This record gives sequence, structure tokens and C-alpha cells, in this order.
Amino acid sequence: MSEAAVTAGTGAGRTKPKWSRTFWRYRWLYFFMLPGIIYYIVYHYVPMFGLVVAFQDYNLMKGISGSPWVGLDNFREVFNSPDFPVLMKNTVLISLYRIVFNMLPDLLLALMLNEIRVRWFKKTIQTLTYGPHFISWIIVYGIMFSFFAPGSGLVTTFFRDMGWGSVDVLTNSDLFRSLLVSTDIWKSTGYGAIIYLAALAGINGEQYEAAAMDGAGRWRQLWHVTLPGVRDVFMLLVILRLGSILDAGFEQVYIFLNVRVYDTGDILDTWIFRRGIEQMDFSVPAAVGVFKSVIGFTLVLGANKLAKRFGGSGIW
Repeated sequence: MSEAAVTAGTGAGRTKPKWSRTFWRYRWLYFFMLPGIIYYIVYHYVPMFGLVVAFQDYNLMKGISGSPWVGLDNFREVFNSPDFPVLMKNTVLISLYRIVFNMLPDLLLALMLNEIRVRWFKKTIQTLTYGPHFISWIIVYGIMFSFFAPGSGLVTTFFRDMGWGSVDVLTNSDLFRSLLVSTDIWKSTGYGAIIYLAALAGINGEQYEAAAMDGAGRWRQLWHVTLPGVRDVFMLLVILRLGSILDAGFEQVYIFLNVRVYDTGDILDTWIFRRGIEQMDFSVPAAVGVFKSVIGFTLVLGANKLAKRFGGSGIW
């Protein structure tokens, strides 16, 4: 039966639009997407209305509608603050250290696990390396404090009793960034390797067989098959981390931070917390939040374009 006859039989005079037929065909998929869509609308898009606080002298009692508008005064106060250059430097450096030193261990661990052929041994290593991810930063700091507490830690006491001098780790500003990066590597490497393991599992095994037939050993297969297979995933993670370069890990930094390491460890988020929560000043922290969002969005666009220029797939 022709399409014209079907149309005439329905009496509608025209067929349904293509988008309507597509929607009805995949209606159950859209239905299961609905909870996720509602979540992002309620918790991610509706709160964006609060960005107007950055342009107001916000008063908690008056609310958004009753607070006076001040234009860009909050941004001027942030950029003219003598603390702003130090906060930016610390934030960017800690974030760059995380990107440079934290991504390679994730990839290396995934490559090593991928080469293990003894199943029970591989599962044991995975369990041991995944475990720290589920430990809170408070517990991690408690572990570090028990080892390196000034005057009473296990390591500091051992060095003192052996006559090797004192060990200053937690309150040493020169070691604070290294402490943050090293503990983050220990905590997140195992969990971060999961993404690369998924990418490695998606590599076609015929590529390894073809490389072996061409005389390539394990190292050559790693260089010419494995690494190109995870390149796009690696670039995607780099782009995403560049987008959050001004988020240097508030929870970890705030827990490890003390007054003796403010010059190298105080970041934008900890300053926002003190200014907004402790001093009840919401407008200036909101301005910093807008500034961070604009910088992150710009970096994501630039990194995505750069990744495509060098042959990567990018985000879109």
C-alpha cells in the first residue's frame, strides 16, 4: 500500500512530522532520560539564577529581589585585592601539578594492569589500588598527621630519636604542594585507571595480531597500538581538567591547610569559603565564582580546538 493511500485512509491529510515519529519510537528511552534531565535542571541550571548576586550588594535578609545593584564593583574589589595574585598563583600551580603528575600514574597503572595475565593477581592489585579512593580526605589527613605531626608523629619521633634532626612536612610551605600532589596520587590513581582500562578493552584485538605478524614485540605493540588507542581518552581528560583548572581541590586543600602554609597553599576556593561562610559576605565570592566559570569555559573551548587541530576528537 502506498504512502498516499495510508494518508488518505487516516483522514489526516498529511503524515506525522518526522520528529514526532522519532519521539514516539524512542519514547521509553526519553522516559528513562527524564530523571537525569530533571536533576540537571533543578540542581545545575536553576541555581544559575543566583549569579545575579555577583552584581549586587547582597543582603541575606533582603534577598535577591531587595538587594541593591552595584554593577562590577564586586569584581573590582576582587581584582584589586592584594591577596588575589597570590591566590591565583597558588590555584593555578596546584591545578597544573595535579594535571601533569596525576594523569600519567593513572595511565601507567592501567597499562600495567592490562599486561597482567594472572587473573587473581590482577584483581588483587585492582582492589588494593582502588581502595584509597573511598577514603575521605579527613582520614587521609589523619594518617599523615599520625606519621608527620610536629613533635609527636611516628616519623618525626623516629628521626628525633635517631639523632637525624626534625622533620617538618605538614607545616613546611616549601613541601605543601608536593604533599597535596603525592597524597592525591595515592588516593586517586587506582580509580582514575578505570577509564583507561575501559579504553584499552575497546581496542580491537586484530590490531595486536597484525602487529605481531609484522614482527612487533610487546614494546612496539604498546607504542603503535595501545597508546594510540587511548590517545583520544587522554586528550578528553586533559580538556576536562583544564576546564576546572581554577578548582584546585577545595576539600583536600582546606583540610591540609594551616596558617604556616598560606603563602603557598591558600587558593581561591578556601578564600571564598572564609569570605562567604565565615564573614557572611556572599557577593564577592559570587563574583569569584563567575570569574572561575568564564575562565574554565574559555579554556575548555581553546583546549578542544587545539586537540582537534592535532588530530584528536575533542569533546564535540
